[in-house]
Amino acid sequence: MEQIRAAITGIGGFIPDYILTNEELSRMVDTNDEWITTRVGIKERRILNEEGLGASYLGRKAVKQLLQRTGTDPESVDALIVATTTADYTFPNTASLIIGRYGLKNAYGFDLWGACSGFLFAMDQAASMIESGRYKKVIVCCAEKMSSITDYTDRATCPLFGDGAAAVLVEPTTEDLGWKDSILRTDGKGLPFLCMKAGGSVCPPSYFTIDHRMHYIHQEGRTVYKFAVTNMSELTAQIVERNGLSKDNIAYIVPHQANIRIIEAVAARLEVPMEQVMVNIQHLGNTSGASIPLALWENEKNLKKGDNLVLTAFGAGFTYGAAWLKWAY
Repeated sequence: MEQIRAAITGIGGFIPDYILTNEELSRMVDTNDEWITTRVGIKERRILNEEGLGASYLGRKAVKQLLQRTGTDPESVDALIVATTTADYTFPNTASLIIGRYGLKNAYGFDLWGACSGFLFAMDQAASMIESGRYKKVIVCCAEKMSSITDYTDRATCPLFGDGAAAVLVEPTTEDLGWKDSILRTDGKGLPFLCMKAGGSVCPPSYFTIDHRMHYIHQEGRTVYKFAVTNMSELTAQIVERNGLSKDNIAYIVPHQANIRIIEAVAARLEVPMEQVMVNIQHLGNTSGASIPLALWENEKNLKKGDNLVLTAFGAGFTYGAAWLKWAY
């Protein structure tokens, strides 16, 4: 019996129109273009600034483009996994809002909280569903409205984040393609260093939490940077070594877009030139779980069937991982 593998067979994406530049940020907080560019490599980011729109709006746009590009009948979709840190509501889940909007009548859906590693975690789940033989079409959508939890009075974090979404269709194949291997990890030590302090069941909203700006991203940058460089580099090296990959047969490294220095450190560890690394942080900033699929979406025209891609991410929790994906079209 031929082995069933899970392959990405199409991709869609969406970024908002509004561009928040470093120059505009410098009029909001004590910062400047040189400071931001030197430290994190970001020049601008996209912001969803229309009232009443959240992550589901971004996700809907990405899923709509995916369905159109692949000619997929919405009623043929079996499941939708939405990786997001910025859900529209505590409940219902964001997946249900997208399913209802686009008539995925035969699909069930759920949200997955993997922070910046969300795409890797969701893809691994989707791959398992496809490989089981029970599912034929699974959509993985990563949608993040990071601006909704960004404190634009905090000069350390407000330059980092942007909004966007991307979605992929995952289907079975018997070719030697698709989701080949992954190493995924979660380390609860990350709580003090990267979190949103209030809004959950431990610390519900109150006048105190609002007055003390506890509903925004809290990050201790130096600690997060250290953990990200170490773990992304280690896991990508493990994936490469155990699958016989090298700089000569890897088409692209596709890292989470958190900081250009982290990206460069991962590339250096694998001895892969930056020309073989997908980077969009300059114009999109950190879009959390959406950053990897957005990079694939923007670079789709450069990919060819059989390309070896090494994906890696690091996020709150801490969550982190690396994966080997063989492009299927």
